[in-house]
Amino acid sequence: MPTFSRDVIAIVSHLASRAKAPEQGGILTGSNPAAFNSTDPIQLWVIQVAIIISFTQLLSYVFSKIRQPRVIAEVIAGVILGPTIMGRIPNFSNSIFPTASLPYLNLTATIGLVLFLFLVGLETDLRMLKRNARSSLSISIAGMVIPFALGICVAIPLYHRYIDEKVVSFGNFLLFAGVAFSITAFPVLCRILTELKLLETTVGVVVLSAGVGNDIVGWVLLALSVALVNAGSGITALWVLLTCVGWTLFLMFPVKYLFLYMARKTGSIENGHPTMIMMTFTLLLVFVSAFFTDVIGTHPIFGAFLVGLIVPSEGGFAIALVEKIEDLVSILLLPLYFILSGLKTNLGLLDDGIIWGYVVLCCVVAFIGKFAGCAITARLCGFNVRESGAIGTLMSCKGLVELIVLNVGLSAGVLDTRTFSMFVVMALVLTFVTTPLTLVFYPPEHRTTHVASDAQPKISGVSDGPDSEKRLSTPGDVHDRLRTRISVVLDKVEHLPAIMTFVQLLQPAHEEVAMPSLRGVSSEVSASEKDVKGESFSSPSPRVTIDALRLIELTDRTSAVMKSSAADELIRRDSLVNIFRTFGRLNRIPVMSALSVVNYDLFSVSVASHAAQADVQLVVVPWTSKPSPLESENHTNPSLVPSGHNSNPFDTLFGKPTISSGSSPVHSEYVRKVFADAPADVALVIDRGMSAAGADSMSGIDGQHFFLPFFGGPDDRAALSLVLQLCRNPGVSATILRVTKSEPLTDLAVPTITRDETEDIKHNTHITIQSTGGFQDTIYPQATPETRMESQTADNLLWSRYTDASPSPPISAAIESALSRVRFDTLHSPIPLHAIVNRATEEAKSPTIVSAGKSLFVITGRSRRLAVESHLEEVRQILTEHGHSARGEESRKTVGDVATAFMVATAYQMLVIQAKS
Repeated sequence: MPTFSRDVIAIVSHLASRAKAPEQGGILTGSNPAAFNSTDPIQLWVIQVAIIISFTQLLSYVFSKIRQPRVIAEVIAGVILGPTIMGRIPNFSNSIFPTASLPYLNLTATIGLVLFLFLVGLETDLRMLKRNARSSLSISIAGMVIPFALGICVAIPLYHRYIDEKVVSFGNFLLFAGVAFSITAFPVLCRILTELKLLETTVGVVVLSAGVGNDIVGWVLLALSVALVNAGSGITALWVLLTCVGWTLFLMFPVKYLFLYMARKTGSIENGHPTMIMMTFTLLLVFVSAFFTDVIGTHPIFGAFLVGLIVPSEGGFAIALVEKIEDLVSILLLPLYFILSGLKTNLGLLDDGIIWGYVVLCCVVAFIGKFAGCAITARLCGFNVRESGAIGTLMSCKGLVELIVLNVGLSAGVLDTRTFSMFVVMALVLTFVTTPLTLVFYPPEHRTTHVASDAQPKISGVSDGPDSEKRLSTPGDVHDRLRTRISVVLDKVEHLPAIMTFVQLLQPAHEEVAMPSLRGVSSEVSASEKDVKGESFSSPSPRVTIDALRLIELTDRTSAVMKSSAADELIRRDSLVNIFRTFGRLNRIPVMSALSVVNYDLFSVSVASHAAQADVQLVVVPWTSKPSPLESENHTNPSLVPSGHNSNPFDTLFGKPTISSGSSPVHSEYVRKVFADAPADVALVIDRGMSAAGADSMSGIDGQHFFLPFFGGPDDRAALSLVLQLCRNPGVSATILRVTKSEPLTDLAVPTITRDETEDIKHNTHITIQSTGGFQDTIYPQATPETRMESQTADNLLWSRYTDASPSPPISAAIESALSRVRFDTLHSPIPLHAIVNRATEEAKSPTIVSAGKSLFVITGRSRRLAVESHLEEVRQILTEHGHSARGEESRKTVGDVATAFMVATAYQMLVIQAKS
């Protein structure tokens, strides 16, 4: 009888036949919870699971730092816990993993394996076979035939030297060895392709398509080898295979159509998530299919895999199904299976040079067979040398599937412990080298990475060019120009209110803009509207086009990998993207969208890459935090909110407790990387939670009043330009305050600036280093007297242009209209940060703003380079005054001195601008 069924029956029979109930006193009566009790195995089982999860999570974290898949950590953890290392500790194995407890652990692990193979079936998209079918089919066949033949050649001496010929037949061992050498680990391959951002390249598509075919053929051959081992005669094996074929056809046709009918009838596909009835039906079908394939003599994993293949993927149903069960499988159940693999692996048996010679031979032959077969075929199909090398390397990946095959062979008696250990080492080595070798053959600079797009055309234009920084000295040429192509980043639903508010303010009144038809707004951009890069205020119909980048974090979950491979479909039904598209359609703002599924630490890379590809002029990064109750009660006058209750994204960085949930320091690091890497101006929109509060009041209902303290430098000049563009909207007004720092008062007590803190005044090309707080900081080389003079000249020219009565060149009618809603003023103070905070509070309280129903919105430049003067002393004084610790330094390095002062002392909405470097 098959192992899975036998274990179930034996355990149930044993538990049903126990003579008496166990003692109820537990450890209070002196019982040892670590002692195995067949009538109550849960205690030792929990101890085993706790140890296994701890080891696997720790090693997974370590190996993730060198970009290795999780399966390596799981198997190595098993090797450590097994007879190779910790098993050599006296009584360790007998105490923690006694032989009598292994059936219970094995049953749990097998259940996890069944569910995992069901997830693999869900992840296997048969439609991939249609993509580059000719190349994929050729590579898949070559990747099976050549390593299969080479595996048989290596298996011949292995069989005669290490296998008991009386127990295992020669043919069965050759067939099994061929499968072990030729199979590709499709699940691990998907993750590697996703992490290396290769899914949307030609190489990624071809490898995935070939991997699907290779995987299916491999499972069929494995089923054949298991059937031959379990069968007593050839005729029995034939009946087993015919029964498997019949069961496969039964599932693929009547059951598949029944499944699809039930999914639609229950609304599971339309709603995007399975109902309780569908979940019940699905799990029952998985285990019934696993039971059937087990009792006919193959293995339960084949039945589960087949059920995964028939589940429909329409409407994200398969992804939602995976999300329901993947955490239980990947965190708890599956590691048990691979830990058991490690427990069965005894590297101590590999104790002489001949054995290690065979291990090296297996590794070399398995890699060369796969690499040569796939790479040469790819080269013949037209791929270049680097692409062919990457395809060959990726197809040689073993990972999960290989280890499953080896365990099936061990349980079927085809392998003994020694040969099993040899093949495990081979699987680990080939899996370990896949990622680094792929990067060697196919580094990022030699490939083109694409994100999923909703097929809407990108608006192209001429970039500013490398001399954009020098042209900042001609304000009339640059600062009168509108930012008409803007990229916004969407990664959380709570970001939408702030983003929508800002985008709507960028668009002037509808009657001032010549809009296309409604159909053109939603899906097309006419040819006459494509050249908008150089749009200026003098243009009769300037318009803003939004390019939304949807970011989804790539986690260790299978569903995240499935989302990445199904990005084309996902972007059409993503809720955030659809809400933003609807917002654009209602406000007659053209919205194009793209989606990227990457690791969180690569978010900034995706933002910068997308901005460069879309050739945008402004990147808008949102940052939303929830308001504290006290802020909500005092939203009409934010300055009345005590400093200890300010809700802002940097509360955790300031090191003070807060009753609201602010953003984490990790997000601060992400923002700094965007500032450092973005090829365009960057606007950090900081929603202080006042949008929600304002819903219950009249504040801000009729527009916004922007307050810009202008100290000077490229960031402040970019902020001034943006304020003028916003003031094209009739509902927007602004106060622009030019601030200069006068001689300090003699009684002003401020901290002393040290020599190491002079990095605040930087210039030009930025570099990124590790800051003292452990997060990336953007710094610049020291400014020279010439560059500082040039910057100050540009400040004066820009200020004069918009404040003089007769500017030269003349100002257009459009900018004159914007200037009519702007008030320019000057301020001289020895404590400028205190002064501008007080001035902003006065602006918010002014009868003009209050009666107009407007709310105050602070705009500042980041001023991390070419600032007129340093405010380090005063901002530290403000931090001290408001009870913040020195951890506020991290905030200052992220948004600059001026913005930090407002974030500490007020609760206004904010926008922090950094000009393109």
